[in-house]
Amino acid sequence: MLSARDLFIVWGDTPTYWRWISIPESRFEEVAELINVCWLEIRGKIAISMLSPMTRYKACLVFKAIAGAYGFDFQPAEVSVSIAGAEGCKRTVYLDAARGLRQRYQIAPRRIGLFSRSRFLGLQAPVPPAPAGANDQYPKTRGDGWLEIELGEFFNDGSIDGELEMSVMEVDGGHWKGGLIVQGIEIRPCL
Repeated sequence: MLSARDLFIVWGDTPTYWRWISIPESRFEEVAELINVCWLEIRGKIAISMLSPMTRYKACLVFKAIAGAYGFDFQPAEVSVSIAGAEGCKRTVYLDAARGLRQRYQIAPRRIGLFSRSRFLGLQAPVPPAPAGANDQYPKTRGDGWLEIELGEFFNDGSIDGELEMSVMEVDGGHWKGGLIVQGIEIRPCL
């Protein structure tokens, strides 16, 4: 795993936006706590020569959301894994774990006479269910209690030199977000 200190985090050394803290449940001495940013950009690189040949790898951002985390519920992030300098496959993910639960377990509005309760109370209708396979767009809880979101996969056929680059970006929304603790990016063989 690449630690948060091994990553390039835009504004990572600006205490107004990020701070570096120690927490006992991390495998690293320091983790990055997101205070408040409108431009979220996290990048990591690893030499491809460090990866076993003829193996498919997956890269995952490993993080936690603190109580009161905000700005991640509706705006997706763009993630990718690619050879450094080349255009990689980009995907859209949500860093809000609760959104995945809301999408999977929809609550049907109850009817009150001729009116639905949501119309009667002025509430919004539920979010439509996620399409099949979309649950990998949401963070999953790991055995160590941290969350992870898949950034992408890479097959090392043994013939490629250079670096593998992983990224997480949410820069389009222009809204502020905070409350994540980033432990790092894990690169592991796919099972």
